[in-house]
Amino acid sequence: MRPSAVLVLYAILSSLTITAASDDCQARRFGQSSVVCECNATHCDSVGLVRLPAVGHFLTFTSSQAGSRLQQEQRQVQRNSSGSDLRITLVPTQKYQHVKGFGGAMTDAAAMNILSLSAGTQDQLLRQYFSPEGIEYSVVRVPMASCDFSTRLYTYADSANDYGLLNFSLAKEDTGMKIPLLQRAQALSSRPLSLFASAWSAPGWLKTNGALIGKGTLKGKPGGKEYKTWAQYYIRFLEEYKKHNISFWGLTTGNEPTAGELTNYSFQALGFTPETQRDWIAMDLGPALHSSPYAKTRLMILDDQRILLPHWAKVVLSDIHAARYVHGIGVHWYWDHFVPAEITLAATHDLYPEYFLFGTEACSGWSALGRGVRLGSWERAEAYAHDIIEDLNNYVSGWTDWNLALNLEGGPNWVKNFVDSPIIVNRSSDVFYKQPAFYSMAHFSKFLCEGSQRVGVSISRNTALESSAFIRPDGSAVLIVLNRSDVEVSFELWDQLVGFMPATAPPHSILTLLWARS
Repeated sequence: MRPSAVLVLYAILSSLTITAASDDCQARRFGQSSVVCECNATHCDSVGLVRLPAVGHFLTFTSSQAGSRLQQEQRQVQRNSSGSDLRITLVPTQKYQHVKGFGGAMTDAAAMNILSLSAGTQDQLLRQYFSPEGIEYSVVRVPMASCDFSTRLYTYADSANDYGLLNFSLAKEDTGMKIPLLQRAQALSSRPLSLFASAWSAPGWLKTNGALIGKGTLKGKPGGKEYKTWAQYYIRFLEEYKKHNISFWGLTTGNEPTAGELTNYSFQALGFTPETQRDWIAMDLGPALHSSPYAKTRLMILDDQRILLPHWAKVVLSDIHAARYVHGIGVHWYWDHFVPAEITLAATHDLYPEYFLFGTEACSGWSALGRGVRLGSWERAEAYAHDIIEDLNNYVSGWTDWNLALNLEGGPNWVKNFVDSPIIVNRSSDVFYKQPAFYSMAHFSKFLCEGSQRVGVSISRNTALESSAFIRPDGSAVLIVLNRSDVEVSFELWDQLVGFMPATAPPHSILTLLWARS
């Protein structure tokens, strides 16, 4: 379907308005299983500031296929059991990983879409993600130069044979779009944002195939001039962003290294095996970072599918020369259904507990079976929540969505690799749509601040509910529950320190419970 026809279709569908619910979501239905919430410069539903209830009370926040969006209710803790046959017991003595945070990526496409809106609507969108009244994203991934969600192919060092990187410079996409938006996001946030950067491809003149796309690796061998130049490219990136007062918490060793090694990728890629990644870190990237002002920047290996674990981690981290420079392991979600988390994530944690696991990329609409945007898809919200809970329960410390905002087609994307996003921008109407997936992310990002620690739960019987529990730095507790079934499920949460909390998870819903423990 031609883009113009797509816009006409959406204009027609957007006229179908559903009465706003009590959460003040301006609901719109687009023929999917649930609704989106439409926002403009002057109106957008918001969860608002969440204040911890007094001891003896608890808050519930519900989002559902039926249309609830972070619907808040305060209830009283009971001294005695409700008699429910399903009891979830908090086990705070079982302590696991600490949370780093949740967020999304400031790609070229995301920046273009945000900036296509009026100034007031731009501000509204950024507030929804980053402000204390919004869902409080604390993590942002930043591509180093172009990726498929760009409108052109470029790196920061496209002058051939520039091994000294004398002509290295940021692109207009950085200085004119991404950097100003990152600065605005940081100004809205109540806490420092944790930014991490990932590169898709080295300049073509450094690569065996001479191009940014397709199957290709760095020329030469680790320790050689191409590998050292590529390491210095990372340092120069950090230096140039620092000139704009933007610092990075982390770096990955490169987006999906298997793409450029094993497949003839149609967009930007740079191939590494675990062995060449290990040696590049040990000989080039690690020493370059260590001797720079950015020695404390967290370095994550892999940045690819978890199916590659624990093998990839074993190859890199069993080498003491590489392992000394590594802090964590980045994973993508796309092939998660092929292999259980227990034998990938948990097994890797058991082998290398001192290295954190972190979700670095995820999006819906990437497969041929369901390509692009589906406005109002509850199934995609459930898929997010399921994967996040599974990851958290297997030692992952954070989860990063892909593009912060896309257009109605799921782009722009120079190879038309269109996907979905929690926020979809309708430029022609100067509005944006908050997808069900936006609220799915909110159930985690809003309530699990950095430093929250996962703790154990004990469940009285088999249940369709999926859950994960946390103690926050202030001592309060959070339980997140996903119900993917077609039936309502009632349960009681028991915290021995405070009492019993009866709750109900509607069919196809996400539920967050928050309470003070002392």
